[in-house]
Amino acid sequence: MAASVLSLGLTSCEDFLDRPTEDSYVASGYYKTDAECIAAVDYLYNSPWYDFQRGFFKVGEVLSGNYYWDGSPYQNFSLNSNDVDLRNMSYSLWAVNGHANIVRHYIEDGSASEAVKNQTMGECLLWKAMAYFYLVRTFGDVPIVHDNVAMIEDNTYNEQPKVYKADVYEYIVMTLEKAIELLPEKCAEGRLDKYCAKGLLAKVYLTKAGVTGSLNNADLQKAADYAKDVIENSGRELEKNYADVFKLEGNKSPENMIAWRWVVSSQWTSQNTFQSDLGMTGIDEYGDVWGEWNGPSVDLQDAFGYNILDDPSTRPDVDTRRKATMMTVGDVVPYLWRDKGGFDYMRFEYDSDYNPAAWGEHRSPTGCNVVKHLYGNNADHVTVLGTSAARMASSLCTPLLRLADVYLVLAEAKVLMGQTTDADALKCYNAVHQRAIPSAAAETSLTFDKIWKERRLELACEGDRWYDFVRLAYYNPTKAINELKSQRRNQYWNLDGMFKEYFKTGQWQLVNKDKDGKDQTAMYASPSDGGAPIPNVTENSFTIPFPMEDLTFNPRLKDEPIHVDVRATYQY
Repeated sequence: MAASVLSLGLTSCEDFLDRPTEDSYVASGYYKTDAECIAAVDYLYNSPWYDFQRGFFKVGEVLSGNYYWDGSPYQNFSLNSNDVDLRNMSYSLWAVNGHANIVRHYIEDGSASEAVKNQTMGECLLWKAMAYFYLVRTFGDVPIVHDNVAMIEDNTYNEQPKVYKADVYEYIVMTLEKAIELLPEKCAEGRLDKYCAKGLLAKVYLTKAGVTGSLNNADLQKAADYAKDVIENSGRELEKNYADVFKLEGNKSPENMIAWRWVVSSQWTSQNTFQSDLGMTGIDEYGDVWGEWNGPSVDLQDAFGYNILDDPSTRPDVDTRRKATMMTVGDVVPYLWRDKGGFDYMRFEYDSDYNPAAWGEHRSPTGCNVVKHLYGNNADHVTVLGTSAARMASSLCTPLLRLADVYLVLAEAKVLMGQTTDADALKCYNAVHQRAIPSAAAETSLTFDKIWKERRLELACEGDRWYDFVRLAYYNPTKAINELKSQRRNQYWNLDGMFKEYFKTGQWQLVNKDKDGKDQTAMYASPSDGGAPIPNVTENSFTIPFPMEDLTFNPRLKDEPIHVDVRATYQY
């Protein structure tokens, strides 16, 4: 549907006056210059992805147990085909595919320079591959829509069969191989280049390796080889300070290899809206934030070795990623509210001199709130980017593939091949781990569990964790199921009394009495206390159901998948 709309917007139409359109580009008159081709793919970095934002976070972080979202079906595995965020996620991913297909077609037939045509067609293919990578890991077997125009013209678009996951992965590989062939070695800041495609291909091969139920060493070796190529030849390096990746300044970080490049503009859907869902009411001036009622899960806090009930003055907090991921009592985030000396978590809640809109209560059920995806207030936005934010709109980029991820892909691929003391794997793992914990000793031998935990901490709240579980469930579903069932996915009770007392007196007390003498001790809500039940996870849980609208428009999604020899069937 989105592809059809785009096609109409880019071609002239006859109306009753037989007059060409005056307010949209005409395909035959566009894609003639380098500048036009580059401008034509710019929006693929943001607008078609806009409706995926909420699904991206709920699937990646809530479903995986990294984030507590009260009342959400992603919280307790009660997700079904009627979920609106799931529907928007699906629509967005298919829209990306459709837009990428059509724009690539127009560029191919245009008259720009060969170099720019190749670059921009490569960008289209990489975004197409990224959309399919999300589709297959989310919904499992999915249709392959190689050419929207042809399918719409022959009226078969809504009759496409599902294709086996293994074949879909091969299609993604084929698409990325073509993107690598077309993309330049280096590109303008923030744009996709050859090594971005290679980094994604490394991650695709790591995931594809287990899709048949057992690990394929040839795929693991390719994952390691592509990752090593990126690490050694791309010219990119890890940021020295982990938090720098996620600040507004992080828009220019070369570590963010593939990212949604949001822009505040008159075009709704070009902007980043994450702060509205994840930030705390009053953090910006637009009255568009409501995320303080949720927060990073207790289980994720446990993974960081952090306990909300510990005295803030004695918390170890040795992993620098914790404060760049979540904020709680005693924390000040220096790159948010810069005009106020930094975002002071407790003063924001309790001090009306610091924050005139202070609520006077603690609202997060887990005792903390997210830091990633927040830009702060308008002064922060203007100071760094030179432009204003707007209601439900910032230009903060959203990383989808970081160099650190590629490092860990190499390490995991090597370990899964049994190479636990491989020099490249150790170098990659230690680079990521010691950046986060500078005092940590270098590892001399790796295990899967070490890398598994490192991925969780490194990429926490970046929309990726659920897909780690999907990858693991391909070849070891029992391990994936057992971990999900063992998570602490519930909330605390009575945190406000404890936090408020600490703010007033500076004394940390686990036992607090209200005016009637009632104990207000903060307690963790286990299932027996009425908290959320332990997830009823099965092997089927790792395939999310198609939205009802998809099933209605294409009844063949209910049929069994088919095998397709993608190399013989499709060409670029």
